[in-house]
Amino acid sequence: MVSEAPPFWWTKAGWQAWALSPFSLVYGRIAGRRMARARRAQVPVPVLCVGNFTVGGAGKTPTALAIARAARQKGLKPGFLTRGYGGSLDVTTLVDPGHHRADAVGDEALLLAREAPTVISRGRVEGARRLVTEGLDLIIMDDGFQSARLELDFALVVIDTRRGIGNGHMVPGGPVRAPIREQMRQLSAILKVGDEAAADPLVRQAARAGKQIYVATLRPRQGQSLAGKSVLAFTGIADPEKFYRTVRTVGGLVADTRSFPDHHFFSDDEMQSLVDDAARQGLSLVTTSKDAARLAGRHGSAETLLANVTVVEVDMVFDDHQAPGKIIDTAFQNFRRRRLRKTA
Repeated sequence: MVSEAPPFWWTKAGWQAWALSPFSLVYGRIAGRRMARARRAQVPVPVLCVGNFTVGGAGKTPTALAIARAARQKGLKPGFLTRGYGGSLDVTTLVDPGHHRADAVGDEALLLAREAPTVISRGRVEGARRLVTEGLDLIIMDDGFQSARLELDFALVVIDTRRGIGNGHMVPGGPVRAPIREQMRQLSAILKVGDEAAADPLVRQAARAGKQIYVATLRPRQGQSLAGKSVLAFTGIADPEKFYRTVRTVGGLVADTRSFPDHHFFSDDEMQSLVDDAARQGLSLVTTSKDAARLAGRHGSAETLLANVTVVEVDMVFDDHQAPGKIIDTAFQNFRRRRLRKTA
């Protein structure tokens, strides 16, 4: 999987996408075959996967967090399973947010671990089994829908309504991770995030296939305000413009921006430049919780930058506030059916 999504992925397919189409065709055949023929291991608790159709952010991590909160309200003990993208550890690890840094376990793992026990693992099966030993009764898998070697009891695929599936081509000519037909066959439901139109064709396709459609919005956490503040907004996420729009939503006047690659680890020069540029222009620094997670625990320029930045937090808010609970209930129903088939 590529580490950074080129801009042409998110525009109408042009010469770059068509030039790469032979490679996309090969990639798609391999990815589709792997999804269709994967032998999946089972674990003795439900597995709920939150994935997306494409490379790049669609809101998986905020969705996983929202589901975990709903699970706790039901008296459950959820735990997260993630690959630990961007981290250096290559062994299955229970994340300690008070000890681990993002360069070891990844930024998303740190955010998840603040909410519920989180295991990073290159092997999803091994990671799931580790979570079971921690006494958890629901595994929420952040990403891994296309590559899962685990039996999934519910697969919720998140799609952003502004970017949709980009140019519709598969990697490397576009952002799509596997043939849409195979992904559609295996998903349980779609979560449509936002109110724009780019996802509408895919949502209609899912509805015709009898898939459940949920709707949500990524909203700034209540109580945050940047009203009247002129800011320098910086971020290293898949869709920087999404963050800049959020800053404006809470009243920030975005006078300057700095966009970095997804999961980017800032160099000392970059961090010092952000501090200096903001001071010279009389601007307040703002960033995302993921970016702040990559700064936490570091010293020097990172410590200075973190002390001078406002972190804008966001939550995934479902239009139907009971939707996360319904998703969890369905996962448990599917899990019970799976166990009955196994013992029959």
